[in-house]
Amino acid sequence: QVQLVESGGGLVQPGGSLRLSCAASGSIFRLNGMGWYRQAPGKQRELVAAITSAGRTNYADSVKGRFTISRDNTKNTVYLQMNSLKPEDTAAYYCNALSSPYFNWGQGTQVTVSS
Repeated sequence: QVQLVESGGGLVQPGGSLRLSCAASGSIFRLNGMGWYRQAPGKQRELVAAITSAGRTNYADSVKGRFTISRDNTKNTVYLQMNSLKPEDTAAYYCNALSSPYFNWGQGTQVTVSS
């Protein structure tokens, strides 16, 4: 069973940047499309960035042009570079497969954008 560990979150001022990492155990990771999801308090979890096993990417309109997803299959890791952060980006961020069967959800990493 693949385990996911997210890291890189923190407190940042509006306009700042963060780079999130998601390390996956297990080589099956490279066969899956992967996504970064986020969940703000009182809201449903949403997919904000996706990357296929071939490296094709797609983004939610709310983050397009500001976030960049990438992956390094040699390290079983997915990244999310977040620039020009806004207060509305505040949420817990998680990575997981793009479709069922999903891996077990990790603990997530908290991103707080505030002055």
